[in-house]
Amino acid sequence: MLETVFHNFHLLFGDHVVFSVGLLLFVGYFAGELAEKIKLPSITGYIITGLILGEGVLGFVPNEMAHRLTSITEIALGLIALTIGGEFSLFKIKNFGIRIFILTLFEALFAFVLVTFILTLIGMDIKYSLLLGAISTATAPAATVIVIRQLRARGEFVDHLYGVVAFDDAVCVIIFSIVFAVIGPMLVSTGLEHGEHSVVLMGFIHAFEEIGFSILLGAISGFLLNMLTIKKYKLNEILILSIAIIFLNTAVAIVLHLSLLISNMVLGAVLINISPKNKRIFKVIEPITPPIFALFFILAGSELDISVFSKGIVLIYGIVYLIARFSGKYLGIISGATLTKANSRIKKYLGFCLFPQAGVAIGLVLLIQTAPIMSGAPPEVKEKLILIVNIILFSIFINELVGPAISKYGIIKGADL
Repeated sequence: MLETVFHNFHLLFGDHVVFSVGLLLFVGYFAGELAEKIKLPSITGYIITGLILGEGVLGFVPNEMAHRLTSITEIALGLIALTIGGEFSLFKIKNFGIRIFILTLFEALFAFVLVTFILTLIGMDIKYSLLLGAISTATAPAATVIVIRQLRARGEFVDHLYGVVAFDDAVCVIIFSIVFAVIGPMLVSTGLEHGEHSVVLMGFIHAFEEIGFSILLGAISGFLLNMLTIKKYKLNEILILSIAIIFLNTAVAIVLHLSLLISNMVLGAVLINISPKNKRIFKVIEPITPPIFALFFILAGSELDISVFSKGIVLIYGIVYLIARFSGKYLGIISGATLTKANSRIKKYLGFCLFPQAGVAIGLVLLIQTAPIMSGAPPEVKEKLILIVNIILFSIFINELVGPAISKYGIIKGADL
């Protein structure tokens, strides 16, 4: 009886985009509330919502519907990158100092190298190891910031932690953009037409072109948006123009096969540095982002097949990825702190606060799947990309369960309470 109701329900509404979006947001909201009540981040509830309503369990939102909603992923990624770019204020950079940059660079590069090396060592093709290594550099600051506020932590340790998490995702976006620009052409090419060395060389040339033109696009968009809004005082006008330019910037980047992450990050950086008045743009956009981000995480959950947790290869790669990533972050902080002569608490405990990983990592792995260049990839490559998606989602699921507790330990040990 219940199965018949589900079947009829799916026939009536399964292909309706508006219904699917409404259902995902409605159920996702209450799942997020429930997650927060049991001391988990709301993102965990969103991911579980997507998992349950997706093809893997109830099937209310079939895979083809999730693919039709890929524009949500693109918009969410654009807004995330814009926010990251907004942290690149020259004034803020000057205040943070060189130590923050060394700590951030070391923890990101150590994670990248260690994840890539160990996954390749246990049998993964180096192209996919490089992609996972690049994604591993991302850190989710939300859980850490919440713990800091709950504990009312303060002091030099917290100042350094805020600085590292503020710039960590920017470093991640840059590393990922370079790696994907190089690896992308190699994934869709058999390497037989021009030879393996030619494919690699073409990948590097493509990477420099993609990053250069992405920076140019973002800079043009930033100056244009500043010019259009600098003399505006009505917030609704600023909002309309801002959304228009962000959407256009994102769409042009996708159509021209550029990096929507770098172009939007540069857009945000230009805005925040060209005029203090442009802080209005970030504030006016902020209220519209929660439903977009919620839908973004729910869609990520719908990509997860619950059966992957019973697949040995996903569990092995997922656990290795988790251990290698945390080890890289921790060793990177120790090395950076030693080089910059940071105090012992920063050296010993800051690495614990970089364990959580969520939003940007999900976005990057979904970006790989939906990138135009991947449409021409052979079936075996697409199968490997699905494996990468499942490894990251498994990792994030574990991260969201234990990450806040690990961060809390590091903050209690390192900060002034």
